[in-house]
Amino acid sequence: MRILISGASVAGPVLAYWLTRHGFSVTVVERAPALRKTGGHAVDLFRPAMDISAKMGVLPRITERATGTSRMTLHPQGGRTVTVDLAKIFSAASDGHVEIMRDDLSEIYYDVTRDDVEYVFGDSITAVSPDGEVSFERAPSRRFDLVVGADGLHSNVRRLVFGEESRFSAFAGAYFGVLSLPNVAHLDGELVIHVGVGRTAGMYGARHLGEARALFLFRSEAELAVHHHDVERQKKLVRDAFAGFHADVDGWLGELDGTPGFYFDSISQLRMDTWSRGRVTLVGDAGYCPGPAVGGSTSLAVVGAYVLAGELARAGGDHELAFPAYERAMAEPVRGSRAAALSAAKTLIPTSRLGVRGLVQGARLVSALPAGLGRTVLRLTTKSARVHNSMVIEDYAVPERVQSPTKTSSR
Repeated sequence: MRILISGASVAGPVLAYWLTRHGFSVTVVERAPALRKTGGHAVDLFRPAMDISAKMGVLPRITERATGTSRMTLHPQGGRTVTVDLAKIFSAASDGHVEIMRDDLSEIYYDVTRDDVEYVFGDSITAVSPDGEVSFERAPSRRFDLVVGADGLHSNVRRLVFGEESRFSAFAGAYFGVLSLPNVAHLDGELVIHVGVGRTAGMYGARHLGEARALFLFRSEAELAVHHHDVERQKKLVRDAFAGFHADVDGWLGELDGTPGFYFDSISQLRMDTWSRGRVTLVGDAGYCPGPAVGGSTSLAVVGAYVLAGELARAGGDHELAFPAYERAMAEPVRGSRAAALSAAKTLIPTSRLGVRGLVQGARLVSALPAGLGRTVLRLTTKSARVHNSMVIEDYAVPERVQSPTKTSSR
């Protein structure tokens, strides 16, 4: 069977790996002209996604490229600074966890698939017919048995097959931005955060990066009028939201015009009754984004890709059996991730002074407690920890690997 995947970030390559292992012929099309290697922003992989990565043989590379962030200095507006042992909090939150830059993770997953998967860069799908005929912006039309949208929150495949994003997107009341900037504070393994009512800003440096990242989260009562491609408008919104917040943050904002890397989006959830229609299905943020920066969406995407490939193999490629089974298997993890994301957003971007104090006191408490007791406290009070540790990953049978090398191309 020939399967087309749109998107070469995280879910796409992971899905391609497992589909190939199960004997399917896979093509991945990516709009970008090449794999992005600017670093991106830090993302989390929790135990289930780490287990899948271990099955893929890439976990050592992932841990090697981990950010190494082990401590956090928290500056609450109008309160006392506290230094937090992040390693203890991470170990309390999950039986397995690693933080890695998104582009590093994407490159690792791509590298392990590039010899067995056809990658087409610099192109995009323009139409998908019910019989599997797919049209592209640049390449001639081709026929595929199945098409998978792994192209993120603003999925092109979802728009073409299911309709406009506004039908499925639920605004969670906040925005998230991140920019690359010189590591003038010489941060190494440290995250510095300033938190106030309705806004949080931080800066961190990964151990292998020559630069740092500044992140900005702020609340908004209503969804703002901004397109996800309107970078100048996005930068203005960040400036306006954090004007006069703190001298450190003013310095970070001063790098906006010259930054080599900038990302901005709403913290929104995708809520669809089904992720499949005919020969087309969605995986990761394209189908069930729980919320960028707050919902563990990267880890969830890895799990979803693995499950989708496994269910297709179990059904012998019959999508009418596989797609519903995939949706049933992922329903509970998706619901749990959505709830955890809303809780995390409320914690990370407090809505009141009491919330600011609660965030600081909670971080200080867990960091000060012995590891075992800290783990118990955090799991009792943190939805995210419970969700990610409760995901059960089935061990889908994989036949002996069939090598079918194809040529990576760009058009």
